[in-house]
Amino acid sequence: MYYITDTDHMEDPELQIYTKLSETQLYHCREPHKGLFIAESPKVIERALNAGYKPVSMLMDRQQMKGEGTEILERIGTLEGDPLPVYMAEETVLRNLTGFPLTRGCLCAMERKELPSVEETVRGASRICIMEEVVNPTNVGAIFRSAAALGMDAVLLTHGCADPLYRRAVRVSMGTVFQIPWTFLGNRRAPGWPQPGIDKLRGLGFMTAAMALKKDSVSISDPGLLAEPRLAVILGTEGDGLAEETIAACDYTVMIPMFHGVDSLNVAAASAVAFWELRNRR
Repeated sequence: MYYITDTDHMEDPELQIYTKLSETQLYHCREPHKGLFIAESPKVIERALNAGYKPVSMLMDRQQMKGEGTEILERIGTLEGDPLPVYMAEETVLRNLTGFPLTRGCLCAMERKELPSVEETVRGASRICIMEEVVNPTNVGAIFRSAAALGMDAVLLTHGCADPLYRRAVRVSMGTVFQIPWTFLGNRRAPGWPQPGIDKLRGLGFMTAAMALKKDSVSISDPGLLAEPRLAVILGTEGDGLAEETIAACDYTVMIPMFHGVDSLNVAAASAVAFWELRNRR
């Protein structure tokens, strides 16, 4: 169930989750309970609902009552629990309220879930992605989209990475952060990376492949690499790439061949190439 509230001002404290709070504040806004994140656009909201995320409220362009937002409202109308507040306004008002144009005219605040363990996340997986210190939410979202589309079964992130549930990461991923299992390695007090994490992956049966341009790298089309039954593809931070300690600890160092004097690809572009080439062909 839901109810509609027309708005043209910022006085309602419930709107502050859309207009005032940073991503970090959203994460902590309900402590000791789980925090919130913002899903943007009807398609992304639908995928979050499909994954079992609970909506808290919506902020919607009035025109969406005649567009894609109608289906989302119909879906929310079937949910059990207290009626969901849906704040409605003209597009120009929403732009002033939020400070940015809304993609497809919808935002939905949703509750975070408890993250699964590494073991649960990779259970049954043959190909996984690991992001090391990928700090740009746009890149994190793009890597998730490639991982989901090109055959990765799960994603693990070090704690220096941007949160996959940041609004921009979710939007760039087109909601695929809700379709592929993921979790963080360790925690901020005990990061668990690189050596503890790599040891854990080996204990779970994974060989590790560091994506790096090194003289002793094997080609991404190496038959032995492609034949590995369980493989973790490890991608490094923007600019500097993987830490030397990480590369040294991995079973393979893997290079994407380059042409025309180009020495590297953006991490999101490199992820798409790597995922496609290293996908499980069985």
